Amino acid sequence: MSKLHFTTKHANEATVARNWYVVDGTNQTIGRMCSKIAAILRGKNKAYFTPHVDCGDFIIVTNCDKVKLTGHKMDDKVYDTYSGFPGGRKEEIAKDLIRRRPEVLIERAVKGMLPKNRLGRKMYKKLFVYAGTEHPHGAQQPKELKF
Repeated sequence: MSKLHFTTKHANEATVARNWYVVDGTNQTIGRMCSKIAAILRGKNKAYFTPHVDCGDFIIVTNCDKVKLTGHKMDDKVYDTYSGFPGGRKEEIAKDLIRRRPEVLIERAVKGMLPKNRLGRKMYKKLFVYAGTEHPHGAQQPKELKF
């Protein structure tokens, strides 16, 4: 009897194939959509997923101003920012924030679902969020992604 030797293949920068995807945010629930986006940014949808390597794809989110929040979150959910100075804390409810800067809702939700280290920051840079239907990434020929 001979022994079988199996080796685990780890992904690295040379072996990772990156794709571009477009997600339409119209009538999507923000939390469910962002959790799926975070998994794709991480590369968990690929067979060769390796936790210590950035093997995720690029994601373009359009129509982020048309996402929906369930329940009373549109009126109750509060987004805080803090400048670092005394008295520098600002609060804004989701309804006002989605009217003023709709991209921030998706960006903050996805960023909170990624690892909190330099690898997570690298993954976050592959997310592009736009309020309208147009985006400047047509040259990358992104594929439509449905959830």
